[in-house]
Amino acid sequence: MLKFFDNVVSIFVILIIALIIIPLPAFMLDMMFIINIALSLIILLITMYIKSSLEFFVFPSLLLVTTLLRLGLNVSSTRLILRDEGQAGHVISAFGNFVLSGNIVIGFVIFIIIVLVNFLVITKGAERVSEVAARFKLDAMPGKQMAIDADLSSGLIDEQTARQRRNDIQRETEFYGSMDGATKFVKGDAIMSIIITLINFIGGTIIGMVQGGNTFGEVLSIYSIATVGDGLVSQVPALLISTATGMIVTRAASDSSLSKDVTKQFSSYPHIMFFAGATLLGMCIIPGMPKPQLIVLAAGSFALGAKLKNKINSVWDEAQPQEEMPQEFDETSYYKNIDNIYNLLQMDAIEMEFGYSLIPLVDEQSGSSFIDRLVNFRKQFALDMGMVIPAVRLRDNGFLNPNQYIIKIKGEEVSKGEILVDYCLALDPGNLTGVIDGIDTIEPAYGIPSKWITPDKKEMAEIYGYTVIDSLSVMVTHLSETVKNHAYELLSRQDVNQLLDNTKKTNETLVDEVVPGLISYSNLQKVLCNLLKENVPIRDMETILEVIADYAPSVHDADVLTEYVRQALKRTITRKWAEGGQIRVITLDSEVEKIIVNAISKNEKGNYLSLDPQITQKIVTGLIENIKKVKDAIQTPIILTSPLVRIYFSKMLEQFYPKAVVLSFNELDNNVQIQALANVTLE
Repeated sequence: MLKFFDNVVSIFVILIIALIIIPLPAFMLDMMFIINIALSLIILLITMYIKSSLEFFVFPSLLLVTTLLRLGLNVSSTRLILRDEGQAGHVISAFGNFVLSGNIVIGFVIFIIIVLVNFLVITKGAERVSEVAARFKLDAMPGKQMAIDADLSSGLIDEQTARQRRNDIQRETEFYGSMDGATKFVKGDAIMSIIITLINFIGGTIIGMVQGGNTFGEVLSIYSIATVGDGLVSQVPALLISTATGMIVTRAASDSSLSKDVTKQFSSYPHIMFFAGATLLGMCIIPGMPKPQLIVLAAGSFALGAKLKNKINSVWDEAQPQEEMPQEFDETSYYKNIDNIYNLLQMDAIEMEFGYSLIPLVDEQSGSSFIDRLVNFRKQFALDMGMVIPAVRLRDNGFLNPNQYIIKIKGEEVSKGEILVDYCLALDPGNLTGVIDGIDTIEPAYGIPSKWITPDKKEMAEIYGYTVIDSLSVMVTHLSETVKNHAYELLSRQDVNQLLDNTKKTNETLVDEVVPGLISYSNLQKVLCNLLKENVPIRDMETILEVIADYAPSVHDADVLTEYVRQALKRTITRKWAEGGQIRVITLDSEVEKIIVNAISKNEKGNYLSLDPQITQKIVTGLIENIKKVKDAIQTPIILTSPLVRIYFSKMLEQFYPKAVVLSFNELDNNVQIQALANVTLE
């Protein structure tokens, strides 16, 4: 039985095709007409209750099936009309008699109007919307993909969610592409209906006069009823399907059905009802207008407006917090207790302060997902970097600009930005096909030229090539990038101890051997902070501890130990910076490396670089010029050096170009292909 239902659509399509060839008796044709009307009505209702077009992704195929069904029924009914002197079942007869009502001319006029409305208004409109939507969805696809990648990289979503969103974008594009072609079926069906109607009427009249022996008036009455009835039986379902087509291509994504959306949006503007009522009353002064109807409708508009206004006011009153009676507070007595003064010294690792306009953007009670996004970012950061970031303290600050926020690390401001809450940020990736109107700004996390645009311009901006993100995502991305850049400052001794405790669960012997016997907690913290400072994950604690166990007895410099650890983590480093088995880099000339090696000095605290300032300036200037030359090919500049030079060049460069990544040959996996795009020289 289950196998039958799995193949029911295939069987149904085969039966539809058979209708064109096999004659149907009148009672069976009546049944098929009723099924056609019911199926069309069900499809229309589904399009009104779905929340997005992808919930009814089989619609383009159903459009073909229902069109084929109507054409098959038209052929069968035409066969009966021409063969049985207009007797093609009760459904056709009932429709024809009801519309004609004894007047052939009026009946034909009504039928022609229905056909033209279906063909010229609904079908043509749905066809045009499908065509434009398909083109817009296809053009906006790269921008949406970039937005998903940005959310994934900033930790706002996980890999599974990103995969689902990419799949939805692909399906949405395919859906509207299919709809663009499927609407042609509806258009062709409307044209074919007119042709079949003419065939039924003209062919039936000729057959009736030649073969039937009836008078012209009788023939005209018989075949006009059959023709109009047959046309309406096919056009009513066609009208329903055309309306469903227009409904689904104009349906925007929502969290509820069309009925709820319409009710909610109409009820949000009670003053409109008052204007409508006043307009209806004003129409009473027009001579000849039916005043009772206008007065009744105006009174209804005023009553509905008043009811909606009272409802909105009551909801607003309930949402307002109740004022609490102020409690007296004796500050002097409170701080007589020294322990209370110590409470003032506590400092949060990460803080965010907001202007008052941004409070609803982060307040959970206002429906914000800010906290949920922070949780997702903390989870993703732990998976990527092997470190759990501390809690973020959120505070309002009345001294800030209303649209401004600041990010603090250990009590000191490290970054700030401004958000326009009711706008979207359109980022310029550098390959725009057009320019959108908006407020010029700079994206706070990456420093990309951007524009604040209104939500209604979002799709057009994506078509032009902009990457469009909402205001909350801008702020979360800025926070995540700031935390990544300062992660090495946030790793405390307590965090190191927790990481070791977590490693003990799988390799207790290794932890007990290394810490604190071979390396102290402070030096281990320095090694881990050195890795985080250059964006190297510390998740593989076992490998890090094994390398330290091998080299710590003879190497006491934390920076040198870090270099050995980096070389052991070469697969991780390669995965992070290589793409498709290839890494594009800028290399240092051998003469430059010799100069750096010769400038390495040593004291009792370790080795350091003592390079002439003029030579340093030449090297940095040459590097920056090469970075500018290859900026289109390398998003993040990677400088490849020899193992001995890497640590010193990296420390020198962080003062001039902290965004650059410095790697050594020993830190790259053997399978990766190195492509040198530029070479830094002293010339």
